[in-house]
Amino acid sequence: MTSSPTAVDGLATDVRLPDGPGPFPAVLLRTPYDRTRHRAEARGWARRGFAAVVQDVRGRFASAGEWRPYENETADGTATARWIRRQPWSDGRYVAAGGSYGAHCALVLALEADPEARPDAVVAAVPALGAAETAREPSGVERLLSRAGWWAAHGDRRDSDESALDRALAADPGLLAHLPVTGLPDRLGRSLPSWAGLWRHHERGRPAARAAHAGAPLLAVGGHHDHFTEDTFDLWCAWGGPSARLLLGPWGHGLVSAPGPGAGPAHRVDLGELYARWARRALSGGLAPGRHGALALGGGDLWLPADTAGEPRAYGLRPLHGAVFTADPDRPVRSDDLAVPTRGLPDRCLLTTPPLPRPLDAVGPVRVRLRAAADTPSADWIARLVALTPEGTAERLAVGALRRERPVGRAGEFTIDLGRIARRLRAGVRLRLEIAGHHFPAHARNPHTGDDPVTAARLLPSEREVDPGSVTLTLHVLASRPTSTDPAKEILR
Repeated sequence: MTSSPTAVDGLATDVRLPDGPGPFPAVLLRTPYDRTRHRAEARGWARRGFAAVVQDVRGRFASAGEWRPYENETADGTATARWIRRQPWSDGRYVAAGGSYGAHCALVLALEADPEARPDAVVAAVPALGAAETAREPSGVERLLSRAGWWAAHGDRRDSDESALDRALAADPGLLAHLPVTGLPDRLGRSLPSWAGLWRHHERGRPAARAAHAGAPLLAVGGHHDHFTEDTFDLWCAWGGPSARLLLGPWGHGLVSAPGPGAGPAHRVDLGELYARWARRALSGGLAPGRHGALALGGGDLWLPADTAGEPRAYGLRPLHGAVFTADPDRPVRSDDLAVPTRGLPDRCLLTTPPLPRPLDAVGPVRVRLRAAADTPSADWIARLVALTPEGTAERLAVGALRRERPVGRAGEFTIDLGRIARRLRAGVRLRLEIAGHHFPAHARNPHTGDDPVTAARLLPSEREVDPGSVTLTLHVLASRPTSTDPAKEILR
């Protein structure tokens, strides 16, 4: 294999070629996270017969220009794709690939570039679809912790400091509680002009809408414990190319390097090998049309076809306490703590099921229907589903966040979507449902004044009332024990 550094329109680019005379198909990885950290990945692609092109995005690490997240990737990726196709080692075909922000770089090439520059196949892992999609939940609730961590580490700087937020929180544990949210750069002690601009992006859904017009095969990879899980699944569902494949495992944002709850030996997958095999088949036209793939059944150590879904089953829940509670921004329900306080005024409505009489395989969307009221014009409603084992441990299964603007005190019925799960629950497990007004610091606190949560300087408590008899939890449950499928077979079919 041979390797050479170069520059494409001022963008630092490494090229690693396979052994042999060529020409070769290429894989393009554009990253804000330092192209030198992808050298092992590039070698892996080259060993498998691909010319690996790895590039720092504009303004990051060795690339020239100004770093503006989510702004320059279509134009810069287009120029690089055209450059690749002009090289003597290129056979004219290329795969756009990447994870997280790198997946965004790959997807905008497939969906926004000029037709002659678009890739022949796309690998998008834990994809950050765009600024609006990463900043907010579909209902508008702001994702605070993940965005603060990313901007502190990577925003408005040429290099990265992965531990920047952790250090700041160690020095000031209440850092994220200070107001306004847009004032975070001052508290970090550094210039972050793009932080305030992030929150001006409200229009979610544009990438998924464009995906319907995609023309290349897609491999979408995600984790059930990743904050972009629903975006990954929606991308697969919306993709209009000739074929779309999905792999969802019991992983976090780091995929197999950081397995989440419920992961077993069968869930360890050599993603590099799978990506290359899929890319070969995609470039040769060997993939069957349509949507296929595999999803892991957490706690079951097996894989299911990606289109597996159980039958909807509604569960009534026994109220424990908090039918009337106070959503107080000064003592919000914490996203990083599953303990429930037993003293003082209730800060959430708490309900539970009896112990499950038999094992249950929940595969599909989770929804909570309820009737409730708030005494403030704007209210966030958080539903958190937790599994309580007979041994006394608690594990978060799913969380949903819904923002409602409604006349003060007027009760209404509404549904909170908690996303999708694929999980085997043992006999004896009880399901605990919490209904709250905050989920901090994962999400910014609603000020309950009608003001924008990211610019608000004043927070008020909100009195809530839930009709416990109206609360229904809906899971999608498999009627019989499933048999395991081979994820590679589903991806490569």
